[in-house]
Amino acid sequence: METIPFTVPDITVRKNVGLDHAVDFTLPQPLARYSAEDHQTWATLYRRQCEMLPGRVCDEFLAGLEALAIDADRVPDFARLNLKLAAATGWQIVAVPGLIPDEVFFEHLANRRFPVTWWLREPQQLDYLQEPDVFHDLFGHVPLLMNPVFADYLQAYGLGGMKAKDLGALPLLARLYWYTVEFGLIDTPQGLRIYGAGIVSSKSESVYCLDSDSPNRIGFDLLRIMNTRYRIDTFQKTYFVIDSFQQLFDATAPDFTAYYRQLQGVAAHGAGDVLPQDRVFHRGSRAGWAETDDI
Repeated sequence: METIPFTVPDITVRKNVGLDHAVDFTLPQPLARYSAEDHQTWATLYRRQCEMLPGRVCDEFLAGLEALAIDADRVPDFARLNLKLAAATGWQIVAVPGLIPDEVFFEHLANRRFPVTWWLREPQQLDYLQEPDVFHDLFGHVPLLMNPVFADYLQAYGLGGMKAKDLGALPLLARLYWYTVEFGLIDTPQGLRIYGAGIVSSKSESVYCLDSDSPNRIGFDLLRIMNTRYRIDTFQKTYFVIDSFQQLFDATAPDFTAYYRQLQGVAAHGAGDVLPQDRVFHRGSRAGWAETDDI
């Protein structure tokens, strides 16, 4: 597999002018850099997501959010949150400049460190930002790190990522992360609920993923997901639904080497495909689907 050079996005460069990071891309959270406008933007994002998520997001996320007592009116101090995270599951969050290389990201996860972009989007970007910022990374991801089973899954993913890179299988593992950690749904006695951070941190996708007739909602299948392309420029065409976080952890337990061999040379499924063997919760109407290529 051809290695694609890591390129630092322009917004990351601009936000980090004058800051240095360590070899592992971590840096002390620059608390003094947050402006009054930053804190107001955080408060706006936090308030509107908290108003709409009950009845949409899984109970485990809400429990983690409550236990962490994440600040509602200002960008949180990572050190304060780390005291609670460490006591609950042994995890900590580390400040990073933005997107970091895959091998560095995996090593952090494997050692129970979750990289969080320190800077916040600007007011004109409230509804969409292509790069992860502190709201996406912290609000979207960190509450579930208070859940022991999900916390173990994410560490196992990091360990698997370190191996996948050596085996040239990163695209397969990236799909698993995308369709679970970022855009996953979970089946509960109360109905389908959100747990993926990319949804949890997005006002519009929090509605679309559950209420729209357009996307597919399909039961979790490890190999199916690893061989399915995804969307980075629009809402997802398909959301995969887990039965429990234990299912995720159990699926990650085996050595993936045999899976990589099994999928080698097999044509990937389109992001919107529905297969005969799929456990279909909802077959999407496909209305409004973009014609651009899947990843």
